[in-house]
Formats: sequence, C-alpha cells, structure tokens
Amino acid sequence: MENLMTYALTVFMSFFAVMNPIANTPIFLGLTVGENKESKKKIAKTATFTAFIIVVSFVIAGKYIFELFGLTIPAFKITGGILIFYIGFEMLMSQKAKIHSSDSEDKNNISISPLAIPILAGPGTIVAAMNNVTNANLIQIGIVISIFALMIYLTYLAFSFSDLIVKKVGTNLISVIGKLMGLVLAIIGTGMIVDGIKLTFKL
Repeated sequence: MENLMTYALTVFMSFFAVMNPIANTPIFLGLTVGENKESKKKIAKTATFTAFIIVVSFVIAGKYIFELFGLTIPAFKITGGILIFYIGFEMLMSQKAKIHSSDSEDKNNISISPLAIPILAGPGTIVAAMNNVTNANLIQIGIVISIFALMIYLTYLAFSFSDLIVKKVGTNLISVIGKLMGLVLAIIGTGMIVDGIKLTFKL
C-alpha cells in the first residue's frame, strides 16, 4: 500500500510539473480574449476532455500508436515545439486574426489546438504518462489514469474561473500577461525543438 502511495505521489508530481493548471491559466486567458463566460467554459471543457482522451490513449496503447504511424519522440517534440512557438509568436505580436476569430469553428479549433494539444497533451505530458506506465501493472495504470483525470479536472476549474481572475487583476494587466505568456510559449516551443534535435542527434 505504501509503495502505491509513493508511486501515486510520483505520478502526480510528474504530471503537475509539465501541465501546471495555474501556469496554464494565463495562456488560456490570452487565447480566449473577447470570449464570453459560456464560450470560455465550452472551450475549456472541450480542451480538457480532448487532452484526457489523447493522453489516456497513449497510456493504454502509446507504444503501438507510435509504431503504427512510425512516430518518434524527437519528431513529436520538434513538431509540437514549432506549433507552440508559432502560437506564442502570434500572441506576442497581437496577431488575432487566426487564433481570436469570432467564427465558431475557429473557437473549436482553439480548444483542440493549441490548448488540448500541444499545451495540455503535449510531448512532455505524453512522455511523462508513457514513462509512468512502463512495466506497470493494471493497478498502477489505473492510478496513472485517475491522477491524470484529477489534473484535467483541476485545469478545467482553473480555466473556468478565468473570468474571476480577469475581474481581480484587470484587463490591461491581462493583456500584458497575454504577451508575456506568448513569450513564454515561444521559449517553451524553442526548448522543445532543441530537445528534439538533441534526442535526434544524441547530443
């Protein structure tokens, strides 16, 4: 029992490190500027549910998914890094045309990409999940899925109460935070690309 508790704590810390709900909330706010409360909740629900399905799929059949499509972790990191860098650059430059469109289809696109993947269910999250289930038994796999579900729920709560954060902090500061998060995203994306290149060439 004690071993399972230690394992559960290790899994929780690994997930929290790569998808900290508090750290991701300003990014969510930056991507959903101008949206009303209901729209933000819908985007948050779609993003978190999609991320849950993606990561659980990799937990259960990650090895086979990578083999089926010929995917590699370095390629996944590089591609995810490019996408995150692109979104971060748009946020930093205040280019709203593509990620802040009023079109309903584009709102759904925001929830899928970049929120669900690669921000929530990115290479770091997927790799952490797969690492936690390497040589794991059914009970341990269940623990990983349960803890990730908890992280997803905490993320949904953080995103859902983003309006309260806006009221407390103010729109001007949120705009500044959005640009800062754009810079952070661009840096994270660059780091992922560098990590992918290092893994590719075994540097």
